[in-house]
Amino acid sequence: MKLSEMKAGARGRIVKINPCEKVYRQRLIAMGLIPGTEFRVSRIAPLGDPVEIEVRGFSLSLRKIEANAMQIEGVTA
Repeated sequence: MKLSEMKAGARGRIVKINPCEKVYRQRLIAMGLIPGTEFRVSRIAPLGDPVEIEVRGFSLSLRKIEANAMQIEGVTA
């Protein structure tokens, strides 16, 4: 699943970051988005870009191309 497919209020967990996305991979890891990290989708812009998530106590806005570099799974509360 991709982050862009989730709706506001949904919870998810990062499964992996695609290795072919080297530029975004390093940026996402530096922001603390590593496999196993859980998050909640806070808001989605009207056209779907950017997406705001809450992770580890802070809000983070990701562009669609950055968000699609991650593979995620849904988590139930």
